Amino acid sequence: MPKKQKRAATLAEMVAALPPPAAEGPCNSYVDPPVAARGFTDTDGIYWRLARGPLDPRRAERLATDADVMSLGIHYDDEVGRWLPSFLAQAERPVAWLEARVTLGAAHPPAHEAYEFTADDGRILLFIETYC
Repeated sequence: MPKKQKRAATLAEMVAALPPPAAEGPCNSYVDPPVAARGFTDTDGIYWRLARGPLDPRRAERLATDADVMSLGIHYDDEVGRWLPSFLAQAERPVAWLEARVTLGAAHPPAHEAYEFTADDGRILLFIETYC
């Protein structure tokens, strides 16, 4: 007489057998970067919408001084528990621009790319995305 075959596990049983998810933290609570998501909400609750980019280096240079806000890359914000752009103080902007300008579009792939975001109140953000 043939042996009885074991029945296949159901989807619910397979899901139940999975290990629990790791605790939230900087390494595993990543959300889409602002450019990929085409916008983001900052810690003040302001929604920034992607307006254009990657920008021509000349436009990015103008925005480095004229934009209301400038950001160089992203950081993990413990208060909101996600990655957000790092806003620069007015005094930090010239040095950050010089650093980014050196590799803006020059490397293959580029180490930095500049994007323009706008808020509903008309403010402009120069967001310089950095790559490892």
